[in-house]
Amino acid sequence: MLDPSSSEEESDEVLEEERRDVLVAAGGGSPRSLPPPPRDPRGREAGAARAVSPSPSVLSEGREEQERLQREEREKRLRLQLYVFIARCIAHPFNAKQPTDMARRQQKLNKQQLQMLKERFQAFLNGETQIVADEAFCNAVRSYYEVFLKSDRVARMVHSGGCSANDFRDVFKKNIEKRVRSLPEIDGLSKETVLSSWLAKYDAIYRGEEDFCKQPNRMALSAVSELILSKEQLYEMFQQILGIKKLEHQLIYNACQLDNGDEQAAQIRRELDGRLQLAEQMARERKFPKFVTREMENMYIEELRSSVNLLMANLESLPVSKGGPEFKLQKLKRSQNSAFLDIGDENEVQLSKSDVVLSFTLEIVIMEVQGLKSVAPNRIVYCTMEVEGGEKLQTDQAEASRPQWGTQGDFTTTHPRPVVKVKLFTESTGVLALEDKELGRVVLYPTSNSPKSPDLHKMIVPKNSQDSDLKIKLAVRMDKPPHMKHCGYLYALGQKVWKRWKKRYFVLVQVSQYTFAMCSYREKKSEPQELMQLEGYTVDYTAPHTGLQGGRVFFNAVKEGDTVIFASDDEQDRILWVQAMYRATGQSYKPVPASQAQKMNPKGGNVNTGISPLYTDRGQKHGMDEFISANPCKFDHASLFRLLQRQTLDHRLNDSYSCLGWFSPGQVFVLDEYCARYGVRGCHRHLCYLNELIEHSENGSVIDPTLLHYSFAFCASHVHGNRPDGIGTVSVEEKERFEEIKDRLSSLLENQISHFRYCFPFGRPEGALKATLSLLERVLMKDIATPIPAEEVKKVVRKCLEKAALINYTRLTEYAKIEETMNQATPARKLEEVLHLAELCIEVLQQNEEHHSEAFAWWPELLAEHAEKFLSLYSVDMDSALEAQLQDSWDSFPLFQLLNNALRNDTFLCNGKFHKHLQEIFVPMVIRYIDLMESSIAQSIHRGLEQESWQPVKSITNSLPNVALPKVPSLPLNLPQIPSFTTPTWMTSLYDSTNGSATSEDLFWKLDALQMFVFDLHWPEPEFAHHLEQRLKLMATDMIEACVKRTRIAFELKLQKTNKSTDLRIPSSLCTMFNVLVDAKKQTAKLCILDGGQEFASQWQQYHSKIDDLIEETVKEIISLLVSKVVSVLEGVLSKLSRYDEGTFFSSLVSFTVKAAAKYVDVPKPGMDLADTYIMFVRQNQDILREKVNEEMYIEKLFDQWYSSSMKVICMWLADRLDLQLHIYQLKTLIKIVKKTYRDFRLQGVLEGTLNSKTYDTVHSRLTVEEATVSVTDAGGLQGITMKDSDEEEG
Repeated sequence: MLDPSSSEEESDEVLEEERRDVLVAAGGGSPRSLPPPPRDPRGREAGAARAVSPSPSVLSEGREEQERLQREEREKRLRLQLYVFIARCIAHPFNAKQPTDMARRQQKLNKQQLQMLKERFQAFLNGETQIVADEAFCNAVRSYYEVFLKSDRVARMVHSGGCSANDFRDVFKKNIEKRVRSLPEIDGLSKETVLSSWLAKYDAIYRGEEDFCKQPNRMALSAVSELILSKEQLYEMFQQILGIKKLEHQLIYNACQLDNGDEQAAQIRRELDGRLQLAEQMARERKFPKFVTREMENMYIEELRSSVNLLMANLESLPVSKGGPEFKLQKLKRSQNSAFLDIGDENEVQLSKSDVVLSFTLEIVIMEVQGLKSVAPNRIVYCTMEVEGGEKLQTDQAEASRPQWGTQGDFTTTHPRPVVKVKLFTESTGVLALEDKELGRVVLYPTSNSPKSPDLHKMIVPKNSQDSDLKIKLAVRMDKPPHMKHCGYLYALGQKVWKRWKKRYFVLVQVSQYTFAMCSYREKKSEPQELMQLEGYTVDYTAPHTGLQGGRVFFNAVKEGDTVIFASDDEQDRILWVQAMYRATGQSYKPVPASQAQKMNPKGGNVNTGISPLYTDRGQKHGMDEFISANPCKFDHASLFRLLQRQTLDHRLNDSYSCLGWFSPGQVFVLDEYCARYGVRGCHRHLCYLNELIEHSENGSVIDPTLLHYSFAFCASHVHGNRPDGIGTVSVEEKERFEEIKDRLSSLLENQISHFRYCFPFGRPEGALKATLSLLERVLMKDIATPIPAEEVKKVVRKCLEKAALINYTRLTEYAKIEETMNQATPARKLEEVLHLAELCIEVLQQNEEHHSEAFAWWPELLAEHAEKFLSLYSVDMDSALEAQLQDSWDSFPLFQLLNNALRNDTFLCNGKFHKHLQEIFVPMVIRYIDLMESSIAQSIHRGLEQESWQPVKSITNSLPNVALPKVPSLPLNLPQIPSFTTPTWMTSLYDSTNGSATSEDLFWKLDALQMFVFDLHWPEPEFAHHLEQRLKLMATDMIEACVKRTRIAFELKLQKTNKSTDLRIPSSLCTMFNVLVDAKKQTAKLCILDGGQEFASQWQQYHSKIDDLIEETVKEIISLLVSKVVSVLEGVLSKLSRYDEGTFFSSLVSFTVKAAAKYVDVPKPGMDLADTYIMFVRQNQDILREKVNEEMYIEKLFDQWYSSSMKVICMWLADRLDLQLHIYQLKTLIKIVKKTYRDFRLQGVLEGTLNSKTYDTVHSRLTVEEATVSVTDAGGLQGITMKDSDEEEG
């Protein structure tokens, strides 16, 4: 007999060897043959000693080999025994069912598939696929490929078997959901449609160009373990799990009669009886496991009783046989256990004869009649058939020459011994015949054991019939009801029933799972004549009884106070009867016939006993009988189950599913059935499960923390007395193992939280980190009733996250290889590496926030502390790199911008410890930079304006973003090109127009760039940020003020150098200066306005209004200067006209000369050259100003003043000549100048109010009067020039 406790003595090496065997079996390798039995070590050593004296190393190797062989043999025998128990659980389950509500597991992704997936996404990004996608989708795929697919954390998770294709798709879906939400809305295209389209394209990339024709078949075969399995599939699965050969399974299957439900039910009844007897013995001998308290010993016995009673009730509740007739199953208790179960004989339910009424179906098939001679060949014949007491059926008609039918009649009867009558008739031809003539009949007495094949039967014919040899060929098939376990003829003699030795027809009837009856029947009777309940009887083979006549082989059924002797005429029939009654009685003793020929009744001979137990003999031949006949009650099922569960879990973790430690439905079903049937305690089961899961998790496998939580909660409830499965007893071993596992689990969980980025990469498995934290809180509880204070959990999590910060940063620096670079690199290289490391750190923090913040939602401040700790480690490398930088080197500003932009938007990290440290480092650098820039800009204004040519700059906007800030010769510093500047917004309107001077453009750009630089810093500390903004605004104000003043001086000097004749054309330099002031006005609104608080607003507004007033005043001054200049030209023209004043010498001389000369020749009169020249001067300067000055408002002011001043000068000139009549030449010139000036300035946009001023009206009236006077005296002198608006003169 196999020692049931041998499994407890196995070493770790044994378990490792078992695991390897299971993996080989699961991988489809050839099964390993059983090792030969080891030789006697003493004999081998003695033989070796006689031959040669071996060295100690040889002896040691031989001993180790022998021990290995013995160990393998023990393991093999243990697995075979375990498989026998499992096979019985699978063959006849009565406690568990395969669960249908378990979550469906996804196919796991392996390393080869991951590599193939990378290649497919790389091919898409390289444009090597036919998938059409926009830039946004390509960017999303590129980010997914770079960040997720290429991550070493994902590769490790795939290697551990915890990743499925569904996980990969979920990560991509979460990434694109954020991207799509940030996209602008598009009319007619919803974001859900975009998401669906992108996911469809992802699936297309994921699938690649695989041929899916064979994929469904592969999926169907591999997915079967997640479905409800058949018994054959369960057998095959556990053959792989335990490394059982197919031949061994077949031998066990046949020998155990796993396909025989009656045998399996009987085996269960025997096992339950054995467990009850074992419990009774334990209670009697007081040999209990060691419990926490002594009071639990009696409770333990009650628990054993209730568990067995529950199993008996479960067995009793099963139908007798599937598909059979429905019976009212009576809950009957075993009489032999009544004392233990406190059930008296008075409570025993007795069967009545009506309880064992059976129902049979008969099929009668009439084939043909032979030997019919008494009837003419053309006569019609037919047959009738009936079961006595039932209806009568008739065949079709046939001619007497061919009496063949093949007709089947179906009958139902309750008689175990029915009487079947078949008659042959011919139709009567007589007129007065009332009935057809009977030609013959046959009466049959079929039973369920009767032959089913057709046979010829001699018919009884009437007297004087010629058909003396009339036979009929027919078949009678009588079925065997499911609850009729055996039937046949036996001799019987008993004390209470069958008191006379005679041959009777017996039927063994199963009324329910625990109720069987031996019934004897007469012919044509539904109820038994006598019956005997088999409860409490023990059946066995006996020797022949010489005093009884009839029967050749004997057996009996014995009970206290009763013995019934049975005899059969056939040894094979006796064996079948004993086996059937053995299953029915549920006795623990198994009857075994004698190995030699049994002695028969004197009338009989020898019978071979090896016919029926053929399979058993084959099992004995192959060494299986030891395992099949082993008593399950004598085994330590706790140890066996530990091995079974370990092997099953190893097999599960190595299959094609990402199970995370969850068993498949079929595995759960078998384990549940095993525990219930063989009494494995729930706490022991879950403790073993926890131990295995923790071990696998420590070795790198991905285990679902929810699964750990379920098992731990069960064990905690049990140990702390909450009776989760009705078990109130707690053994010392269970409590000690629970405390040990609790410590291991706590260490494991703390380690996983410390490595949360690597144990749960990208939040996979989904919800696992949150479940881990929840489980940690449960593990830290002292008992299930007292919740642990939140501060204690927080303290543990804080400690884990502090470790996590060091782990994450250490691995990050190893990935970036920062240590190697920081020791030997140049300052620029160090800064570059620290900048790259900062990007990685920010990415880590962003991933933590994105994928893990939800899990730490209970303690968001702890995740912030983790980030601060993580950044504090980074600050060491950052400080080292910054200290190595040269003085007044500004290349580190991008580092500040990168870190500050990441931190300032974080609620917890903004102005945190690291953030403040970062500010403290860069505050002096920012101040120093602004100081140097201010000095540089001031010097560039001074020197630039001194050397300024005041030529307009048109192309500067094309190169401004790439222009480096100039070096100032007097300052030993290098002012850098500040990165990531864009063209200022105010330049967009100047691309196609003349701008200011090079100095002013450079000034405005530098001021704008400097302010944008400080703005892009987004300084987090409000007070210092306000200080920087205020300083830059004040600096811009001072710089612009200085520029305006210098421009005003330069304008006046330049204007003074111009002449006052009509040849004057306003130089472009003056327009450039004008534009500088215009630009200064525009830039002031941007560069000099400060958004301050209320207390600062009034002070700053007062200061800012000064620069506005200065610019406005300067603009007015230069407009006045320019107007004065152009008006002086008009004054020069009028001075020339003054020569023609009446009464002057020049006027008299000209008039006399013209009149004298006119007598002799045609003298040309003075022309309009002076007026035309002036009008051309006005028009061209208007065009110059309109083209080169950018501000329309100032142009209008200039033209208004120019027009008003011009009219004023003309009016004053005319006023000085009120008493004089204008010379014809003066009149013509003034009329043309006034009219053209009016029209030209009206075209330039001067308003009507200004045009038609009183001054103009005065001038217009005077010239009109003068024109009228001339028209009276000399009508042809004006040559068509008039003040009327209707004239059409040219010019």
